[in-house]
Amino acid sequence: MTGNPISPTIALDQPGKHHGFLRLPYSRNDSAWGSVMIPLTVIIGGEGPTALLTGGNHGDEYEGPVALQALAWEIDPADVTGRIIIVPYMNYPAFRAGTRVSPIDQINMNRCFPGSAGGSVTQKIASYFNDVLVPLSDIVLDYHSGGKTLDFLPYAAAHYLDDPAQEAACVAAVRSFAAPYTMMMREIDNVGMFDTAVETQGKVFVTTELGGGGTATARSSRIAIRGARNVLRHAGILAGQPETDGQTQMLDMPDDDCFHFATRDGLMHPLADLGDPVRKGQAIAQIWPADRTGVAPSQILANRDGIIAARHFPGLVQSGDCLAVIAVA
Repeated sequence: MTGNPISPTIALDQPGKHHGFLRLPYSRNDSAWGSVMIPLTVIIGGEGPTALLTGGNHGDEYEGPVALQALAWEIDPADVTGRIIIVPYMNYPAFRAGTRVSPIDQINMNRCFPGSAGGSVTQKIASYFNDVLVPLSDIVLDYHSGGKTLDFLPYAAAHYLDDPAQEAACVAAVRSFAAPYTMMMREIDNVGMFDTAVETQGKVFVTTELGGGGTATARSSRIAIRGARNVLRHAGILAGQPETDGQTQMLDMPDDDCFHFATRDGLMHPLADLGDPVRKGQAIAQIWPADRTGVAPSQILANRDGIIAARHFPGLVQSGDCLAVIAVA
């Protein structure tokens, strides 16, 4: 129907719990008739809605893969009303390489939707999700964190949408995730994002930023696992009410002034940490030259009052890098 060469090795509509792969034929130097095998779990209980749970959209972000591996192992189909489709590593080549973008075609999966059934490997994977899995779904949870280059306060997020009813449904699902922070999120550029593709199809969409630095922690993993179970409870797929350990703090990214960018290369000297309150005009970071001493640093000043919700993670920065995001509480 879609012309996409990807095919599941298990049925997407068979009751019970089944583990398999999305198989993408990929002829290459070391395997003439080879395939990219993307792990897949489908769990079906009684009649009910479908949830699509995805991680590894970027290959160096690990909370999603950790949580989805755990859920694929732990969830009993007897506890499910509806269907759960779990793909821990959407961009499997990038996940195996530990890189943000695919080592095969150098494409950022989260900027290539709706993809192309006749395109490169990453474009074919994006097309399959856009044309097959998302249309099957009522609610989609796509995990993200900062990867190797960013670090975030642990939050679940919804976007501002043109349809007030759809936006309200997304916000309700995001709040049910019960992360320590809940964000109304503004993207630098949402063209080609999985988020946009899902929302354009009218689905309820939940995304996250749960840490960063190219690793997962015990805390961020717990947040990720509990959050998915909460979203499934919210959707009526698992029984019970979402579990919380306190009130989530609401945050907002109202405009582009939230983003702060480096204008030179150098050594980053943070002056405010994640979660710190800052005032407009306050120095939140400075950049020392990397090639000499005796030169004054360049200071990065806060564009607004708020709290530090994200920061650049590596010690060295390049001109154009996002150094910090200030959200409004």
